[in-house]
Amino acid sequence: MRWFLLLALLTFQPLAPALAQEGEAASSEATAEEALPPGRSGLPVPRFVSLRANEVNLRAGPGFRYPIEWVYRRSGQPVEVVDEYETWRRIRDWEGTLGWIHQSMLQSRRNVRVVAEDQLLRNEPKSDARPVARVEAGAIGAARSCGSDWCEIDFSGLTGWLPRETFYGIYPDETLD
Repeated sequence: MRWFLLLALLTFQPLAPALAQEGEAASSEATAEEALPPGRSGLPVPRFVSLRANEVNLRAGPGFRYPIEWVYRRSGQPVEVVDEYETWRRIRDWEGTLGWIHQSMLQSRRNVRVVAEDQLLRNEPKSDARPVARVEAGAIGAARSCGSDWCEIDFSGLTGWLPRETFYGIYPDETLD
């Protein structure tokens, strides 16, 4: 009987380190998954991005099997990514609507949407600076830079400054260079 136990121990001993190594690998994988959950891009959430196409479906859930709740019909619209699941991004638009969009329909370009009625685009970040143009609510522009109260925005080649509270697409304390 002792001879059988000794033979069994010698035969199965090499498996013990292998099993221990597998356990270590599994625990290090779990640690990596805890640091960055599966399906996460590694980019900060929340963050602002913009729509890539002139037709983008907003879905009820993260997948093509979920119903379409809304269709955006203008590229460049800024949206806020508030969650991620695999290749899907949960977004919030300027009206507060939430839904899921496939990541391929989003781009990292920082655009803004004017939400206040008729704004004067100024040549300097001051309320008494010379007006460059009148910008209507709903206009989409590319964010160039932002200080504490004003942001420089490009509207199809016409660049000027708008007060931060007049548009959607930049966080209140965010600065852009």
